[in-house]
Amino acid sequence: MVGSIEAKSLLSNGSVQHNGLNLEEKLDEFRRLLGKSDKDPLRIVSVGAGAWGSVFAALLQESYGGFREKFQIRIWRRPGRAVNRSTAKHLFEVINSREDVLRRLIRRCAYLKYVEARLGDRTLYADEILKDGFCLNMVDTPLCPLKVVTNLQEAVWDADIVVNGLPSTETRQVFEEISKYWKERITVPIIISLSKGIETALEPVPHIITPTKMIHQATGVPIENVLYLGGPNIAAEIYNKEYANARICGAEKWRKPLAKFLRQPHFIVWDNSDLVTHEVMGGLKNVYAIGAGMVAALTNESATSKSVYFAHCTSEMIFITHLLAEEPEKLAGPLLADTYVTLLKGRNAWYGQMLAKGEINRDMGDSISGKGMIQGVSAVGAFYQLLSQSSLSILHSEEKKPVAPVESCPILKTLYKILITREQSTQAILQALRDETLNDPRDRIEIAQSHAFYRPSLLDQP
Repeated sequence: MVGSIEAKSLLSNGSVQHNGLNLEEKLDEFRRLLGKSDKDPLRIVSVGAGAWGSVFAALLQESYGGFREKFQIRIWRRPGRAVNRSTAKHLFEVINSREDVLRRLIRRCAYLKYVEARLGDRTLYADEILKDGFCLNMVDTPLCPLKVVTNLQEAVWDADIVVNGLPSTETRQVFEEISKYWKERITVPIIISLSKGIETALEPVPHIITPTKMIHQATGVPIENVLYLGGPNIAAEIYNKEYANARICGAEKWRKPLAKFLRQPHFIVWDNSDLVTHEVMGGLKNVYAIGAGMVAALTNESATSKSVYFAHCTSEMIFITHLLAEEPEKLAGPLLADTYVTLLKGRNAWYGQMLAKGEINRDMGDSISGKGMIQGVSAVGAFYQLLSQSSLSILHSEEKKPVAPVESCPILKTLYKILITREQSTQAILQALRDETLNDPRDRIEIAQSHAFYRPSLLDQP
């Protein structure tokens, strides 16, 4: 593939080697850390079958799936989700455009059902096509075949590692159910969350609840065993071996071994101790990506208008990070990189575009067919609610009186009125940018940098 980086070779004994590292040796090293015996495979389950969760499972399957006695991976998704006729037609076109996929399905005696679905003679289901390597949220990118389980208890009860591929809005509910199946467990599982989203709680003081915190609260799994993996990437491009990087954040006990275990030639995984802040930043960029999509659609992709929006949205993100982080400058690079890729090709920017074009509407909800959950919508509500609290008041630069932090974030306020209260149309995002009273974005950054803004309580920290 042009532009991709692949450094893989076959050793004389048949083992796969990545950049001088024998995959079986990496697997054995990680198994030893978990205390696995020779005949006890490392068991990983991905809970949730969205684009990133499915790709993450497929990457591990392709790397380690050949060592069947040492490694097993499965993916859980709910049963019963029907594939609509238009998607079935498109899926059939994708299959026939890829000779390797076509041959694989014929060899597995699985091709006929796609022909029947194309003709309208049968209904396909999302869990059914996932077994053949088709994620409903990205059918244009066929994955390797996956072991799919639709019973949650069967999926998680003996898992050594659980990957949270659920939207943040579903994480707590599903992991509360999972906790029922772990009451008799002796060993403590490792949980890697891929979810980017937040909730806001107002008691005892206003603070953010992230997916890793939800998982910790729901299951009782020690927080040192709960980690976050995220970075500036698009799932389909990672699977297609485009060079990418990510950070796994959490306690040192597991983040460093996991970074080594997950690292691939085209997917570099770094490690970082700052779990919650990286997680929150992953949710924050989704907020402003929706607005960027609106601006792009409403101005016919005007480079000037998009740059004006980018200046204002980045200044608001910098302002918010100064409230949330003691050393916000350390987050500038990762946050901007993640924001940039989301604006270019992420589902949240796509959602904003489709709303502004009138091709979808807000009554369709946050879960869109073919795209999955648009997590930026709930994040808009959560950040607005948090930053509206009078207990967090800051001094207004011109009026010299206390105001809630959200008053310094006109883009966030406008998105809230468009997406949550629905009192304004998407055109309001342009009106906000053209407001003659709008301050220079630089002023917002200077205010944040010149005041002691940091509120550790916002991230539920002492």
